Amino acid sequence: MECFDLDTLNDRIPAHREGFGAADPFPHVVLDGLLRPEVAQAVAHEFDAPPDGWTYLQHFNERKITLNDRARMGPVSRAVIAELQSPAFLGALERLSGIDALIADPELDGSGLQQTMPGGFLNVHTDFLAHTKRKTWSRRLNLLLFLNERWDESHRGWLEFWDAGVTRCVRRIAPLFNRCVVFQTSAVSFHGVPAGVTCPVGQSRKSIALYYFRDEGHPCPLRPTHYVPLPGDSALRRALIRADEWLLYAYSVLKRHTPLSDAMASNILKRL
Repeated sequence: MECFDLDTLNDRIPAHREGFGAADPFPHVVLDGLLRPEVAQAVAHEFDAPPDGWTYLQHFNERKITLNDRARMGPVSRAVIAELQSPAFLGALERLSGIDALIADPELDGSGLQQTMPGGFLNVHTDFLAHTKRKTWSRRLNLLLFLNERWDESHRGWLEFWDAGVTRCVRRIAPLFNRCVVFQTSAVSFHGVPAGVTCPVGQSRKSIALYYFRDEGHPCPLRPTHYVPLPGDSALRRALIRADEWLLYAYSVLKRHTPLSDAMASNILKRL
């Protein structure tokens, strides 16, 4: 299955390369219509009949479900992820970003299929900068591919990019169908879905999330997701954001040094 037209993508890269590096508030690009329309629609429909095995991420800073077990995904979803992790696509990302020697994550650690149900959200944060299991891998790029066929502004769910001081939202991106966002992962790439999702019951905010790494040849410090309060947040909310972050840091340490997995943690959270 050919999920997207690589020649067309390569033709688009020169026009986007300069814009990627100069984008505000950090390097990023929005690519509409990445997948062939029939492929994007097929993946979206696989979300509508999800298999077992979704991981529940439910804590103060986040509320969504994810699936990173390829064996439990639909066949089109697996094919799309395989192409987005192929050497040809990695080469396109390298030319776009100027970052060489990119590596796709075969384990989909923290990535894969994602759904945010009504009432779900993701507080503003920077992502973990080192792979939890592959200790020499540093994270360099994020890719988000939205698969929402009937998304309306009233459903909210915008991807927000904030400035380095977290004083203002610089860009708000609607999660429209077949829209791909690629952005650089760094200590100042603050982003999230703080406005939450208000789509009708029975719908969800659907996306594929993929992360790309480089092997630095030496152990990388474990730097887990860093959540931040927004201007106007109360003292209590600020304290809860920090406390939750410390719990997640402890969890990341356990993941790196023990057999603990997201699936095991999800089973615990579902019982709380």
